[in-house]
Amino acid sequence: MRSCDSVKMVNQLLAGVHIASAAEAMAFGARLNLRTRRIFEIIQHARGYSWMFGNRVPHMLDNDYTPLSAVDIFVKDLGIVSRESSNLRIPLHVSSVAHQLFVSGSASGWGRYDDSAVVKVYETLTGVKVEGRPPMLNKEDVLRSLPVEWPEVPMDDLVSSASHDSKKVLVVLDDDPTGTQTVHDIEVLTEWPVEALTEQFLKLPTCFFILTNSRSMTADKAALLVKDICRNLEAAAKTVPGISYTVVLRGDSTLRGHFPEEADAVVSVLGDMDAWIICPFFLQGGRYTVDDIHYVADSERLIPAGETEFAKDAAFGYTSSNLKQWVEEKTKGRILENQVSSISISLLRKEGPDAVCQLLCSLEKGSVCIVNAASERDMNVFAAGMIQAELQGKRFLCRTAASFVSARIGIKPKPPIRPNDLGLKRNLAGGLIVVGSYVPKTTKQVDELRSQCAQSLRVIEVSVEMISLKSTERDQEISRIVELGNAYIQSGRDTLVVTSRQLITGKTPEESLEINYKVSSALVEIVQRIDSRPRYILAKGGITSSDLATKALEARRAKVMGQALAGVPLWQLGPESRHPGVPYIVFPGNVGDNSALAEVVQNWACPSRSSTKELLLNAEKSGYAVGAFNVYNLEGIEAVIAAAEAEESPAILQVHPSSLKQGGVPLVACCIAAAERASVPITVHYDHGADKHDLLGALEMGFDSVMVDGSHLTLEENILYTKNISSLAHAKGMLVEAELGRLSGTEDGLTVEEYEARFTDIAQAEQFIDETGIDALAVCIGNVHGKYPPSGPNLRLDLLKELRALTMKKGVSLVLHGASGLPHELVKECIDLGARKFNVNTEVRNSYLQSLKKPEKDLVQVMESAKEAMKAVVAEKMRLFGSAGKA
Repeated sequence: MRSCDSVKMVNQLLAGVHIASAAEAMAFGARLNLRTRRIFEIIQHARGYSWMFGNRVPHMLDNDYTPLSAVDIFVKDLGIVSRESSNLRIPLHVSSVAHQLFVSGSASGWGRYDDSAVVKVYETLTGVKVEGRPPMLNKEDVLRSLPVEWPEVPMDDLVSSASHDSKKVLVVLDDDPTGTQTVHDIEVLTEWPVEALTEQFLKLPTCFFILTNSRSMTADKAALLVKDICRNLEAAAKTVPGISYTVVLRGDSTLRGHFPEEADAVVSVLGDMDAWIICPFFLQGGRYTVDDIHYVADSERLIPAGETEFAKDAAFGYTSSNLKQWVEEKTKGRILENQVSSISISLLRKEGPDAVCQLLCSLEKGSVCIVNAASERDMNVFAAGMIQAELQGKRFLCRTAASFVSARIGIKPKPPIRPNDLGLKRNLAGGLIVVGSYVPKTTKQVDELRSQCAQSLRVIEVSVEMISLKSTERDQEISRIVELGNAYIQSGRDTLVVTSRQLITGKTPEESLEINYKVSSALVEIVQRIDSRPRYILAKGGITSSDLATKALEARRAKVMGQALAGVPLWQLGPESRHPGVPYIVFPGNVGDNSALAEVVQNWACPSRSSTKELLLNAEKSGYAVGAFNVYNLEGIEAVIAAAEAEESPAILQVHPSSLKQGGVPLVACCIAAAERASVPITVHYDHGADKHDLLGALEMGFDSVMVDGSHLTLEENILYTKNISSLAHAKGMLVEAELGRLSGTEDGLTVEEYEARFTDIAQAEQFIDETGIDALAVCIGNVHGKYPPSGPNLRLDLLKELRALTMKKGVSLVLHGASGLPHELVKECIDLGARKFNVNTEVRNSYLQSLKKPEKDLVQVMESAKEAMKAVVAEKMRLFGSAGKA
């Protein structure tokens, strides 16, 4: 036999024996009820360590037997060793036993598994599990397996007892702004002098938040900050008779943050508590705690928290998903797993608040208790039991996620907030979206945002390398971003400022925090120097959102209005901030599916301009009329927009076929662009479409509505013509107006003699509406195009009243052409009788022509003078029609 083969046999003997010994040792440890992953960590630094132990045991702990080597290989190799030992008459007791273990594994069907699967022989024989991590579970299966929920808890009464009878206030120290994810109408302080805290206590609120942003600090700095806040709380509470409070350390729902350092800091100032409560359940973020194991929901799976990307955080990483073990891990063994109590879901759902109170009251002073929960009802039951215990004099320090806070104060959820809910007016500035979070979920959400909003979004990527590692290039990079940001926001584009996605970490947690600090400081400076007022601000990531609120926007206090999306808080910053009144959306790094960020941005995008139908429906609801003003050039367009914005009135820009013939598509494009940029509802209407070819062209130009003018045709021809165009326009979402009856007078070169005019007939009008499907009817009741005769207008108001009754029944808006020259009282009577759209042309056009007679120095002054003259007429009509102030 060659020497190399002999050496290989010796090596395989050792390898096989070491693998089998490692499996045996881990099985023994599991039988001793030791934590197998902890055993592995200790043995790595002990004398019993071997290379095979370090290489194969992780496979056993992960229950991952993807073959790198296989059980059957050692059946073969140790079999060769056994036969050779027989030939040489040398006993090999240990390797023979190891060989039989591998044979047993192969016989059990694991021959093609990785050789570390030999541990399964011990697991099968003894019933122990060496696997060092909880398995992933099917979410629906787990939730279905739980007991039925406890009946609804009367939280309002309990919270009232806690907050008013005993003046108990919940004070939430939030290590980043995302902790307000489940509350609304609650105040947030970003500073905590005694005077500010006293002011809050005097209000006797059920709760208020103090934003500490301590997760961005080192543990030592975070502890000092928490001590400072607690000292100020104690001083403030002493000035308000009878006040008491419970401190909640609101932390990340995926277990990141300064624990136990912050809890120790609280105790050092406020004294020992009866118990520390650990409760990371957070429904909106998909965080469940079942059988003491904290899970992160990923679609249909429940993944143990210790197996997620959050557990690999450079500054706050951990390995334990079992919360009892997590406490031992984070306290470095000061508090052992078996010293931690827990409240089970079974207790919450079968025994209710009284049992929770009894358990909490029975804990030894200074205990740690974790809370299992899989629903908001579970949280309510726990909170109710905790309140009962507090009313009996117990003091608790809570380390929780956001759901506990809303349960503890009995707050009821409300739907996500949209811009209209805040009464915000149309704003043409772009929104500012700042992303600093690096968790993989955020990166996926950013990718989806860029994909879904590619046409409307402007993206500025911040080089993290330049702003954190290359000090000489830092200022240049920040200046570049600020210049682009200002330009994009001013142009009305939503602007995404996002850090480059390659995560840069330090060699130690402290170095990683320092890099995070530099990145956050750069983002703060960028937002400070962007002086354009954005339509809204969205900050992605806890540290990012905190620093932007307190440093870049200089907010000292804020009010939580609600959520922009489930788990995504929406703040109203105080009047002292740089942009008071601008909505501030705090988007956590670990909330929502991949499309959640895109959904919020789309919800808060600049609202599309209103339709003509919406304008007329709003006029109907509030009893006013909308002015439709014929425009011929840019000055006319600007005059109508300027008057509408000054009067806060909706308006319609009308383009007549004769003006379209002169101005063409550019005129229509100017109207549409002006309407889109207006801060009030403006639509664009094609007026008097008497020619089918022209009308078909108008349907493709972007008008919001068209007027089909078949008034020169017989009734049957008019119906056929209007019905044809109406079906095409409705397919494009356009409102259709048509005229029945015929007005006399001259408009844009078209003259209808008085003998050709005819009043609208009621019976014909009903037939016309039914057969054409129009949305608005222009009627003739004695109104004329152009100037009225010297004797003045003679309108048939009785006919208008009858037509109003008909159009109301049919759901059609009533329109009057020829509003120029009508006396004010007559116009108001017509509005009272249901006219909802007035066409205005002659008076506006005449004001333009009159302005040209004034001597001006240059063309710019001529344009300005004409614009102001038309604006005055338009504004006066808006006040007359009652539309002023209705935007």
